[in-house]
Amino acid sequence: MATVLICRRFPRLSRVTTFSTTAKCKAESGSSKSKQKKEENPETANTGTESAAKIQLLNPLDYRVLYNPSAYAKSRAASQQQAARNSGQALGDTFTSPGTAQVQHTFGTASSQALPPLRNALPKPKFKPLLEQTVSARLSAAQTEEEAENEKTETHDSKEDPRVFQKGRPEYRSLSYDKSELIETLPLEEGDSILHSVAVCKGSQSPGTITDYFRKLSRLPVEQHAALVSKPGFNTLCRSAVKNIGLFSTSDLIDILKACVRLVVPPTHPLLNACENEFCRRVWDMNLDQLLLVADCWRCLERSVPSYLSILFSYANMHWKDLTLPQFVQLVYIIGEGRRSPTDLTQKVESMILKYLDSFTLEEVGAICLGLFKSLSGISDHVMRKIADRVSLQVEDMSTYALVNVLKMLRYTRMDHLPLLKELGKVIPARIPTINIQGIMHITLTCSSLHYFDEGVLAAVALSLPSKVTYCRSKDAAKFLWSFGCLDYEPPNEEEFYSSLIEQMHRKLHEFGKFPEHLLTGLLGLAFVKRFPEELIDYALRDEFVQKTRGSKYELKKDLFTLSKSVEIECPSYQGSRLPPQLYQEITKMVLNFAEQEIYVRPEIVEATSLLESMLGGPEYVKNHMILPHTRSSDLEVHLAMDGRPIPFNLKDSIADKKLKDIGVSLTDDLMTQLIKGRSNSQSPVEVENEARTPGRERGEEARTPHAADRAALSGGSLIADARLQVKPKSGHGLEAPPTLTLNRQPWGVKLAIQVSNRNHYCYCSKRLLGLHCLKRRQLQQLGYVVVELPFWEWFPLLKRTRLEKLSYLHYKVFDPALLSRA
Repeated sequence: MATVLICRRFPRLSRVTTFSTTAKCKAESGSSKSKQKKEENPETANTGTESAAKIQLLNPLDYRVLYNPSAYAKSRAASQQQAARNSGQALGDTFTSPGTAQVQHTFGTASSQALPPLRNALPKPKFKPLLEQTVSARLSAAQTEEEAENEKTETHDSKEDPRVFQKGRPEYRSLSYDKSELIETLPLEEGDSILHSVAVCKGSQSPGTITDYFRKLSRLPVEQHAALVSKPGFNTLCRSAVKNIGLFSTSDLIDILKACVRLVVPPTHPLLNACENEFCRRVWDMNLDQLLLVADCWRCLERSVPSYLSILFSYANMHWKDLTLPQFVQLVYIIGEGRRSPTDLTQKVESMILKYLDSFTLEEVGAICLGLFKSLSGISDHVMRKIADRVSLQVEDMSTYALVNVLKMLRYTRMDHLPLLKELGKVIPARIPTINIQGIMHITLTCSSLHYFDEGVLAAVALSLPSKVTYCRSKDAAKFLWSFGCLDYEPPNEEEFYSSLIEQMHRKLHEFGKFPEHLLTGLLGLAFVKRFPEELIDYALRDEFVQKTRGSKYELKKDLFTLSKSVEIECPSYQGSRLPPQLYQEITKMVLNFAEQEIYVRPEIVEATSLLESMLGGPEYVKNHMILPHTRSSDLEVHLAMDGRPIPFNLKDSIADKKLKDIGVSLTDDLMTQLIKGRSNSQSPVEVENEARTPGRERGEEARTPHAADRAALSGGSLIADARLQVKPKSGHGLEAPPTLTLNRQPWGVKLAIQVSNRNHYCYCSKRLLGLHCLKRRQLQQLGYVVVELPFWEWFPLLKRTRLEKLSYLHYKVFDPALLSRA
C-alpha cells in the first residue's frame, strides 16, 4: 500500500492526486504502522496537529543550515563591516556550502516517505547507525570545506549591499552616509551628564550646543541607542531642536540628521518631520553634495520623502552639466531607492551613462542598473546594449550582486544580448551554491523572461534549490516554478525539485491572499510540465480566491482561465473547485476579441488561411480560430477522411449544415438553381445528385473555379479528384448535429490543428518549444487532434516565394500519409 501511495504522490502524467487523499489512505491503514511512520517521517510525527500527508524537508539532528534568507550575494570583503551585527542573527547568515547542501540533499532524499522515487536519488540506507556515521563524517568534512572556502563566501544585507559601490571611490564620503566610519565611543557617564544638562536647562541651549549634544549622544555604544531614544531627556533635546530648527546652519542640521541615522531614530519621529520641512525650504541654498548626502540619510532612516526628492531632481535637472561621475551614480542610486523615475531626466541619464561608461567601476555599473530597475526607468536598446557589451567582457571579475542587477535590467528591457548570456552560462553555475535564494531566482527568471535556455545554469539551480527551499518567499517559489515550466525543463532531480517547491507553496499559502498572482504563476508553471497539485488548484479556483484576484494590480482572469481549462482537459478525475460558467464566457469573449484584432490578422496566418482555402476548395474546409482559447494562440483547423480527402465542416449556415447531414449531398450554386428552377431536361435525378457530389462540380466547373489551376498544378489534377469526401446518402435518420460537434466521435476522420508558429513560441536561438505551447499541443492531442506545424524557419522564408511553392509546401504538410497513421 505504501508503495502505491508514493507512486501516486506526484504522478508523472496526470499528477492530480491530492495530498488529502494520501493522508486519508494512510489513516485507514491502521495504527499498527504508526511506529513505522514515525521512523520514516519523524517531523510529521512530531508536529501532531499537521496533516501526515505533507512533505517535510528533513534535516539531521543538531544540524543548522548556515544560510541567509534575506536575499543574495556580494563579495565578502565588502560586507566585513557587518560581521559583528550578523553574528547574532538567528539561523545563520552565510550560504549553504556545496558540501553542506549535498549532505542535506542526501539525508532528505533518504528520509521522506512522502516523496516519490527520484531518478538519481541515493537508495534508502538499511542501517541507521551507518547513516548517522556517514552524515557525521560528511558534516565534519563540509564544515572544514566551508572554513577553507570562507573567503569565497558571499553574504547579503538588503540595505547595505546596494551601497557597495560607495566603497570604490573616496568622493562618495561627501555624498553618502558611511555606517562603517570609525567613531570614538562616548562613555555612558558623559551621556548621562548631557541628558542631565538638557533637563536642567529645559531647552534653552544655543543651536551650536544642541548640535554638539546630538553628535556626542550618537557616539554612545550601539546597545544603548534604543534606550536613549526613549528617555525623557532625549525627547526634550529633540523638542529644543524642533523649536530652533530655522536657526541651525545647514552643516549643523546635516549633522543632526546623521546623528539620527546613527541612533536609529524612528522614521516618523517629530524631529524628522521638522528636518524634512526645513531641508525642503533650503534646497536651493545647498550644494549638490549636501543634497545627495541628505537624501542618502533619508534612505538610511527608511523615511519616504517624495517632496524632498522631487525638489532634488529639479535641482539636478538644472545643474545637469555640472554632475561629476560619483554624483551621477549616487543620484541614480537615490532615484532607485525612491522608487520613482523623473521623466524629464530620462534622456539625460542615458547621455551620462554613455559619457562615463568606460570609467565606471563594475559595482557602479551594477548600481546604475539597479537604480533604473527599481525606479522602472525606461532605457533605450542602444544604451542597454552598450552596458551589456561592457559587462560581457568582465563577467568573471564582477561580483554576483552587481551582475544580478545588470540581469534585472536586461530582463526589464527584453534585451537578447547573446554574448552576455553565453558568459553567464560559463560563470554562474559554479557560483550558484554561494548565491542566496533571491539572487538565484533573478538569474533563473532572467533566463525564462528572455526565453534563453541554458541547461548548465538550470541544472545547477535545481540541484542547489531543495536544500534552500524553506527560505523561498511565495514570490521566489512561484518564479522558480514558472521559469522551469516556461523553458519546459525538468532537471535530473525533478521529483525532489518539484516536490520541495510544491510543499513550499503549501507553507506560503497564507501569503497568496495578498499576492494572488504568485499562486497562479506557480500553478501555471507546474501545468506546463504536466503537474497539477489538486489542493493548491482547488484553493486557486475557489470563489474567495477568485475575488481576491480582482483586487490585484495584474490582470489575472486569463491565468485563471488557462489553469482551469487545463485541469478540465488533463485531469478528468478532478473533483475540486471550478470557475463559474459566466466567468468562462466573459474571459473567452475577451480572449477571442483580442485574437480577432491581433492574432487572426497576422500576415503569416492570413496567407496560410487563404492558400489552404484555395487548395482545399473553399472556406468551408478551413477554420482560422482558437481551438483552445485558454492557450491564447490560433489554429488552422482542417478535417480529413481516412482516405485523405478533406471534409467540409466550417459551414456558416447551421440550417444548411443540418440539411447536408440529412440528405447526404453538398448544396452547390448549380444544385440550388436547379432545385429552385427545376432540373435540366437533359439530366436525370441520379445525374443531379452525382453532380452535387462530384469534386469538380461542387463550386462550378474547373474553368470557373478561381484557383483550380493552382490545385491542378500541384499534382497534375489528381488533387482535385481526390480532394473531396464523397458523402454517402443516409436514410432513416433525423437531423444531426453539425460536423464540428460530431467529429470527435467519428472514427473515420482525422482533425488537423495546423500551427503557424513564430519565434516567440520557442526558446531564444533554438527549436526548443516553450512550456505554454508544449501544453497546448499536448492538450490538442488529448482532444483527438493531430498537430501539424508550419514552423517559422520554414514558413516565413516561403512567404517571399511564389504562390505555387507555398501551395506545394502546404500540400506536403496537409496530405502527409503519416498523419492518418498517427491518428
